[in-house]
Amino acid sequence: MRDLEDLAAWMQSRDVERDDLAPSTLPDPTFICDGRELVSFSSNNYLGLANSARMKTRAHAALDQYGVGNCESRLLGGNLQIYEALEARLAEIKHKDAALLFATGYLTNLGVLPTLVKAGNLARAFGYKPWANWKHAFFTDEFNHLSIREGIRASGAPAFAYKHLDMDDLDQKLESSPAQIKIIATDGVFSQHGDIVPLPDLMQIAERHDATVYIDDAHGTGVLGPTGAGTTEHFGIDSPRIIHMGTLSKAYGCIGGFVATEPHIVEILRFGCSAFGFTSTLPPDQAAALLEALDIVRDEPERRQRLWDNQRYFVRRMCGAGFSLISTETPIVPLHVGNEGQCMRIAAALREAGIHVDAIMFPAVSAGQSRLRFIMNAQHTTGQIDRVIDALGRTAA
Repeated sequence: MRDLEDLAAWMQSRDVERDDLAPSTLPDPTFICDGRELVSFSSNNYLGLANSARMKTRAHAALDQYGVGNCESRLLGGNLQIYEALEARLAEIKHKDAALLFATGYLTNLGVLPTLVKAGNLARAFGYKPWANWKHAFFTDEFNHLSIREGIRASGAPAFAYKHLDMDDLDQKLESSPAQIKIIATDGVFSQHGDIVPLPDLMQIAERHDATVYIDDAHGTGVLGPTGAGTTEHFGIDSPRIIHMGTLSKAYGCIGGFVATEPHIVEILRFGCSAFGFTSTLPPDQAAALLEALDIVRDEPERRQRLWDNQRYFVRRMCGAGFSLISTETPIVPLHVGNEGQCMRIAAALREAGIHVDAIMFPAVSAGQSRLRFIMNAQHTTGQIDRVIDALGRTAA
């Protein structure tokens, strides 16, 4: 593999930075690394559920009952009642009649988006004859998560990127498309920016063009809305046009992904999506812990309240200190830096001060648009928030 040897040599010559952080504990929101305690402002564990006593108890019981892994596809004997119970709960949360579990959120997008296009062709092998030769097209926000873009690419269908949150650009691209099946794909909350899709406007456009809307609500589920149901609940929107996608590794504190949608779409995905049928699913103890997580989110709304209290306190203090925040809508609050070297230097200085925050640079964002991505947590204290802002002030001085 001479090409990889050449690439590795080039990386070494350029001294390409690598983050060697290897903690011995998970952030809660503090963690231990090399014997030091650091405060994390980078964890997706928004509600502090990953270390919840209730969830650990439920997971331990499932470990005793099922063992440590599934080791089988759900289509070939690996199905369990606990998976179906979790799917029913997830569908209920998203106000849909059906849902389907996947091993990870990334795998969900990588599998579902191509299947929406290719399922009909797969069925031809069994005698299916569509009454029309459907032409599909995707319309995707330019800042959508990489898993969405890769899933769309794998579909083979034409794809049109519209300017970030620019509904006029989306409308124009839909208007000029000859496709009969139009699918708008968007993040609910954009992971590197922290802003929210303007869903009411997007849905009006979808109605006008008879388009399906695929919402990746990884960072909205469990966080947005009066009960934490996500972006659609935040805006008070329900529609049969919407296919909900979510991850279970963020606010719910475990692992996995899912789609919640109309029953006929779930059945097509169940038998036509290789990312579901040709791999093992999440371990049963994770499914059990997730059922408990859904109960906690319902039973303990104070966790979400603390998260938003911390978010507002952080934003207020940062704005008061004169820092340039990219977005203040969600618990993802990025601080614009711009220069990649400066961004890395600030992150390193914060780590020396006992604070971990991710330095986000190209290719995660455009070149010259580097940022420190602060993610707020229900378990943060005001003292920890004060500490990071004071450290930022010293670093920037």
